[in-house]
Amino acid sequence: MTMVQTAAVPAPRDMRLATFGGPWLWLAIGVVASLLAVGGPRDVSLAAWIAPIFLLRFVRTSRLWVGLPVVWLVSIADACCWWAQVGPPQKHLVEAVELIAFGTIYALPYIVDRLIAPRVGILGKALTLPAAWACAEYVFATLGPLGALYGVRAITQTDNLALLQLCSVLGPYSIGFLIYGVAAVGNLVWDEPANPSALRAAIAAVVVLGLVLIGGALRLAFAPLPQAYVPAATVSPSMYAQTAARAVIEGRAPRLGVAASDLRTIFAPTALFASREEKTRTPVDVAHKAYAIVQDDLLASTRAAARSGAKIVLWSETAAPVLNDADKPAFVAKIGDVAREEKIYIVAAIGEAFARNQTIMVGPDGRQQWSYDKNHPVPIMEPVPPRANPLPSLATPFGLLSNMICFDADFPALARVRADLMLVPGFDWPELGRTHSLKMVSVRTIENGYSMLRSSAWGQSVALDRFGRILATQDTTGPEAHIMYADLPTKGAPTLYNRTGDLLIWISLAGLLAAIYAAIFGRRRAA
Repeated sequence: MTMVQTAAVPAPRDMRLATFGGPWLWLAIGVVASLLAVGGPRDVSLAAWIAPIFLLRFVRTSRLWVGLPVVWLVSIADACCWWAQVGPPQKHLVEAVELIAFGTIYALPYIVDRLIAPRVGILGKALTLPAAWACAEYVFATLGPLGALYGVRAITQTDNLALLQLCSVLGPYSIGFLIYGVAAVGNLVWDEPANPSALRAAIAAVVVLGLVLIGGALRLAFAPLPQAYVPAATVSPSMYAQTAARAVIEGRAPRLGVAASDLRTIFAPTALFASREEKTRTPVDVAHKAYAIVQDDLLASTRAAARSGAKIVLWSETAAPVLNDADKPAFVAKIGDVAREEKIYIVAAIGEAFARNQTIMVGPDGRQQWSYDKNHPVPIMEPVPPRANPLPSLATPFGLLSNMICFDADFPALARVRADLMLVPGFDWPELGRTHSLKMVSVRTIENGYSMLRSSAWGQSVALDRFGRILATQDTTGPEAHIMYADLPTKGAPTLYNRTGDLLIWISLAGLLAAIYAAIFGRRRAA
């Protein structure tokens, strides 16, 4: 009798796991791509699309007790990588705890998908992850301590302006929805390449992505040319002036030149004082003498900008130090003299050490037009209290002007106002400056349809049009005074997102709740 041996046929799931190296290779690819798409200066935009495909593949094909902890650790690693690239010179232990919290929030969409997607149909498997991700971005950007500074996928795509035009319709969270939707559909086809429903979902995803890219490209290509421009300028105080002022406070002769250590110790919100105690013990006449050095430097730079043609001059955040509220009227009167004599608008950014971060708009008639206080001081780093107040608005011959201060612009809900030109004083640090101005904040212009002028000390000043295109930019990390000139369109165009808000989030939340309901109660009925 002849014995015939036959090779064992692996189960279909085993065959899928063996394809392309298995889950640990997929994890490795996902981790590498994920670390290249954290919203920092070293992002690779394509990596933001690759990472979720392979991370989702790992989570869905691994055991629950393996996949979920691993993706949580990857998410924390992403937050740490971001912080290592853009974090401030000063590090705090509490920020390490926050990074763990940030990582946890952005691991939740994978966890929700792992628990819900296997129990719903094709539509649920395709949309659970993107809906959960968009909701996570919204919650973090609205309620989190960093706003949209971290985690919003739109930041990783700023070299693709055609894609980012989607933000004008559905807001900044639509980019994350699209990226994670592609990842979910890609995994559907990977799981069941012969399933007609999976193939139809893939075709739909390709069509949607194509329409978004084509629509964005057409929007950029056929945008009407501006009919009028306003010459504007940004001004930041000279580091030479600030170090001279510090020398007066410390009671010593100023050193020649400015050392790197000097730049890192002059932090705008402290308005030249190193501590509250130093402010308290410094004689008033000494503080006034020190502050006058910086104030005079700013007024001189403002006159220079006006005489070079600027009609709007924007100072960097807390550029002008004052000792207290009692000192402001006299200083504002000086600003008014310059504005009246030069016939310009001045947005003066004033800092009261450990007390207030404020802007004052003075018009060509020398009168104060608005006063605005920062809504969102940077947690831990900025020792001033938040002050809830609406963004100001002023109709001028150069369009409708509005204003927010630095970190305020990282909160999309606050930035969603009607304006033709948004004026943003900022203060950064070299590790963050270029990324903050050119990536993180620039998306606000596309979302809302206004141009933006951002004056940043110790960072990157920038002028942007309403499509997110850079009109002018200047590195301001050197010690000298900086003046950047730009011609900005005087007319914006409110976008659909500016009018309707976060409809995508509410639809995503409704769909997510429906999927959770179907997963729970559908399973019970089946049992």
